[in-house]
Amino acid sequence: MVGSLEGKTVLITGAGQGIGRAIAVEAARQGASAVAVSDRNGVTVTETAELVRGAGAKAEAIVCDLRVRDDIEEMVTRAATRFDGLDVLVNNAGVIDSALTTDRDHGVDSLSEEVWDTVYEVNLKAVWLTTRFAAPFLRRSPRGPAIVNAASVSGLVGFPNCPAYGVTKAGVIHLTKVTAVDLAPVRCNCFCPGVIDTPLAQDFFASAEDRAAMERELVAPQLVDRLGRPEEVARLACFLASDSAAFITGSAYVIDGGALAWRGVKG
Repeated sequence: MVGSLEGKTVLITGAGQGIGRAIAVEAARQGASAVAVSDRNGVTVTETAELVRGAGAKAEAIVCDLRVRDDIEEMVTRAATRFDGLDVLVNNAGVIDSALTTDRDHGVDSLSEEVWDTVYEVNLKAVWLTTRFAAPFLRRSPRGPAIVNAASVSGLVGFPNCPAYGVTKAGVIHLTKVTAVDLAPVRCNCFCPGVIDTPLAQDFFASAEDRAAMERELVAPQLVDRLGRPEEVARLACFLASDSAAFITGSAYVIDGGALAWRGVKG
């Protein structure tokens, strides 16, 4: 709904591409007055900021390494200072095990400790730290403050060869619930995407011996027979951040084309 984020200031992590970029642009389209976008890649996050401005909102591009505590604190402070407050935080950034190793086998008994730690720091610890630093600004917001976290269907069911990703996303789902409790009346919800057509997903497909077969295998359990689109996830995220969702908090919303609705696989 156009205007459902009217006048709000928004901070989005991992906004250099994919779902994060789509959320940033959608927030601007829905009337957000200002959108701060962060990513570790300065080139792509600057591109996102330009897209946000083109969609009608003020924008601030912030380079941030979510593995560095001081970077996270500076990111939040800079966004809130630049736009005189903060109404919405979207903890979107994430990384998957396979993106950090060339090993074909990276199951629970073979994943390196280094990869585990990196995935944990980005996917879970950074979500907590960003929320912690943003909390004072959100509590002062008079415009329906909300937090939206990016979880995953991998946090709800087990998938092979991505133990750190699945465990951290399960942690995000529970962190969402306790954040809703501890920060109320600031709302906190999360979305759990399935297979979405993002650069992260495309890199995952490219790592397979048979790219087409891998994509088909992941889409086969879905009732909607295609990859999801970042824009579809963005609309859900912006709804959860908006006043239209004012009575919703502490919940996880699956957006997976129906994959978890049954136990089947389409031929």
